Amino acid sequence: MKMHHTPCFPSWLHILGPMGPRVKKTFQEVRQLTLNGLEERCRQYLPADLFATFKTGSQAQWRERIFSLERTLFCWIWQMLQLNTACREVVRQVQALFALQGGSRVDESTGAYCQARRRLPKDLIQKAFNAAVRAATQRAPELALLQGRRLKAVDGTGFRSPDTPENQKLYPQPSNQKPGCGFPVLRVVALFCVASGAVLSYATGSLAHPELGLFYGLFAQLNKGEIVIGDRAFGNFVAVALLSSIGIDFIGRVPTRVRKVDFRRGKPLGSQDALFTWSKGPHLAQWLPKSSWEKLDQALTVRVLRLSLRHKGLRVRQITLVTTLLDATLYPKEEILAAYLQRWSMELCLRDLKATLGLAHLKCQCPAMLEKELQIGLLMHNLLRCVMAEAAHTHGVELARISFKGCLDALRQFSAAMAQARSAKKRRQLWQTLLESLVEDLVPSRPGRREPRAVKRRPKYPRLTKHRRQYVDRWSRTKRRRVSRAKRDHALI
Repeated sequence: MKMHHTPCFPSWLHILGPMGPRVKKTFQEVRQLTLNGLEERCRQYLPADLFATFKTGSQAQWRERIFSLERTLFCWIWQMLQLNTACREVVRQVQALFALQGGSRVDESTGAYCQARRRLPKDLIQKAFNAAVRAATQRAPELALLQGRRLKAVDGTGFRSPDTPENQKLYPQPSNQKPGCGFPVLRVVALFCVASGAVLSYATGSLAHPELGLFYGLFAQLNKGEIVIGDRAFGNFVAVALLSSIGIDFIGRVPTRVRKVDFRRGKPLGSQDALFTWSKGPHLAQWLPKSSWEKLDQALTVRVLRLSLRHKGLRVRQITLVTTLLDATLYPKEEILAAYLQRWSMELCLRDLKATLGLAHLKCQCPAMLEKELQIGLLMHNLLRCVMAEAAHTHGVELARISFKGCLDALRQFSAAMAQARSAKKRRQLWQTLLESLVEDLVPSRPGRREPRAVKRRPKYPRLTKHRRQYVDRWSRTKRRRVSRAKRDHALI
């Protein structure tokens, strides 16, 4: 028997017909869209099956929730794009989105969003982080230095966190600060890609964990044949010997206050360029396992160079470098110096993380969430590096000339514009305009520019030197003058 699909109320068909598809589309948009459609631009740098693995077996945990797995991740990324803004602003944006698309009412409290962030799998964030690393390194231009070998840089820094008992227990504040006057500090040692500026991997610990010990935990992320660049903290026998044992070369500063360099005692390779033999010390490094210490050779041949930095209008500066690149013909000292000077760019990457993205003071209240917050911040940093590398590759400009802050501002504004575009063609045009805006607003070329680690702005209020319960506010000078004037007038009377 043949079935006929005859619509009910044919006279109302012109009214009821459009309602079904429109309502269905509306709910699909509410389920898939996030803030300003940011995920549409980020997905090109992330794997297509990012969420498929984590939904298997836990679909009921994320089903029919306002803050789904996808929305929670991209809301957190959007939060970092807004300089690590408050969770309240994220919830207000989701409320506006659901009201615009005709979705259900979203509660005004931040509890649901915070719980969703807590449930967000850390492995999911790590998978997205690794994908962003691959995207940034693939799009970045190769450096024509040191036979085209891949350069990585290592550096360490600290991130303050809220003063809660849980954070103080795991990441205690500096020992020279009085109780109640400081913040817990999360120490981070990061491994950077010199070509793209992306954070490849990182290790965390407290101030009790030395940077060399955290760096030792990152050795699994290094590949044979690569070159690692570090500062004075990493230019010692143990670090250089460990890297050399796994086929990794090193370039770094020599701590001249500890190790004096006399080129008359080395095998000369050129002017102030010689080979030296460094010997293993008698004491075991506290951060190194005893088995690894015993496997180290008793002596190591290194190359020490002293080079001069000359810039017009500035005083000539000399730096002493140590490296395991022993062949002076393959690796000229000028190229070694040029490679080492790339390390300052990685210092600026840390500044971008802490000052530009607002991660200098983390906001989560417990150590587990601090790790996730830091991981999301590094993911956002790498996504921005992907955009910068794509702009440099598309328009043939130097990647170092593209502004990180400019890329952050452009992505924030253009993602909002692309969310309002009605066609995919228009969104592609906006994306190309975004890339063009980055290369048209390049950072001025300022070689040798001095950037001292000093703050020009003076603090308005004094530092807290004792617990807030014991602290007594000092009188302001304005109030003191008013009291003195009142006493003087009273004496005249």
